[in-house]
Amino acid sequence: MINLLDDFIVIPAAIGSVVTATLLCWQTNYGFFKFYWVITKWILTTGLIIFGTFWLFPWGNTAEAINALRNSVGTAQLEGLDAFSNPIDRFDTKGVSIGSAIQVSLLFIIIVISTVKPWGRQSARIQS
Repeated sequence: MINLLDDFIVIPAAIGSVVTATLLCWQTNYGFFKFYWVITKWILTTGLIIFGTFWLFPWGNTAEAINALRNSVGTAQLEGLDAFSNPIDRFDTKGVSIGSAIQVSLLFIIIVISTVKPWGRQSARIQS
């Protein structure tokens, strides 16, 4: 289920986020580097996409592979509840859970930054 959500919701949403952010920066007075809050949002969004792509996605794939193996008839009967003590499965499950919580938290921070726009304009010297 995680991979289906990732393939059909998370990845298209991340691509849409980058495309709309680029268009908004290009077409509005906010620009790419005029305001500190825009730069902060770009850095956080890029970090979330990189973290999700290179860490969360592989952890999710490994957890899915372990669960698929666990759910096969022979393995499930042989391992029983011991299947949940697999250290790789525990690490990946914990990583996905903690990583997802971090991503959701940072997403809310990005939303707050977009709404409040807490930092002002950069000085003219830095923009040129």
